[in-house]
Amino acid sequence: MENLNLLSQPFNQLRTWLPPLRREIWILAVGQLMLFIGQGFTLVYASIYFVNQLGFSPTQVGLAQGCVGVSGILGRFLAGNALNSAWLGRRGTLILSAVIAALGSWLLAFATTFPLLVAGNLCLGLGISLYWPATLTITTDLTDPQYRAEAMALTRLADNLGLGVGALIAGQYIAVSGNYSTLFICKGIAYLIFGVVIFMTIEETRQEISDSQHPLSYWGQAFRDRPFVIFLIANLFFAIYGAQSNSTLPLYLANFVPGGDAESGFSERFISYFFVWHVVLKILLQLPLTRLFRARSHSTLLLGSLVIWCSGFVLVWLTSALPQSALLSIIGAFALLAIAEVVYSPSSSALTGDLAPTALRGIYFSLESQCWAIGFLVGPIVGGWALDHPAAVGADLWLYLVVSSVAAGVLLLQLQRAMPDDMNA
Repeated sequence: MENLNLLSQPFNQLRTWLPPLRREIWILAVGQLMLFIGQGFTLVYASIYFVNQLGFSPTQVGLAQGCVGVSGILGRFLAGNALNSAWLGRRGTLILSAVIAALGSWLLAFATTFPLLVAGNLCLGLGISLYWPATLTITTDLTDPQYRAEAMALTRLADNLGLGVGALIAGQYIAVSGNYSTLFICKGIAYLIFGVVIFMTIEETRQEISDSQHPLSYWGQAFRDRPFVIFLIANLFFAIYGAQSNSTLPLYLANFVPGGDAESGFSERFISYFFVWHVVLKILLQLPLTRLFRARSHSTLLLGSLVIWCSGFVLVWLTSALPQSALLSIIGAFALLAIAEVVYSPSSSALTGDLAPTALRGIYFSLESQCWAIGFLVGPIVGGWALDHPAAVGADLWLYLVVSSVAAGVLLLQLQRAMPDDMNA
């Protein structure tokens, strides 16, 4: 018996350290983990499959994948009304997102024609655009304000862990079989399993709205919320920075870093190592850092994240300015970018939940998510244009991003002044 007590002590300590969240939050996190394992199956390999296996041109694939952003922007507006509606609500929207995304995955598994390729990406974009506002709204509904940031951190942890595990499994599977289409089929199954988990374990969390205003009036109420509008504008900067980190940075490292291991930069092998390092750090640091900074206000943490993000961009710039230290600079840059995301993500979502009236949470989270849809629409275009003009912008793109952070910092300082005193404590 004494040995059993000794063995159980670490588990008891872990249970004490974890935030006291409701059972539904943990179930939702497990469902998200399964979903994002499926997402990780095709994260790295989708373009390779469409071009090398199915014979589409890179231009066709780029146009089709751009449809994800188009349907994503539309879907986020639909989500705002659906989450507050009596006929669908939070739970129904989340289940619907899983079904639509599963359909998109299966269309892509058998996309032998360009219209099917477009249709699959449109469905994926629509499903994902419904998923994020619904997930964050349900998490807010089920969490006490003092633990809201940690609940959001658990959400991000499940996402990052699932993406990492899924990409690892997919890489091993492709190395053995070379069959990409099976990955899309499994991805669709993962979405459906997630939908079944939600259907069986999560109750509707929407509260009845007592008045009978027109749905458009709720959007107007959100846009008249001055602190929230300031936050949305500042959040666009974070979204663009995130897009640069995911879309522009890999190409920059491959073609514009003279100190890399290849002729023009770093090889794909080294770049994959950098991103694995980035994801592992986010997984390891997400809950500890969120717990460490729980007493800080969300606006203060967003300012801190902004500073860390800019420090990472400075190190990226140093890879070309000081090529002899390129490897160390990029390892440090990916570490700082990981920490910046870990600090930003739960604070951003928790701040949205704190600002949103209960009846408008769906609309607030739809608008917060819309920032990322716009950021990933604008960011790759800006980054691609910059790398196409190396003489005018080129490596200095990262310094221009740092300069742009001054505007974001001013907005966040205004946000601090506009926030109620109890939210700045």
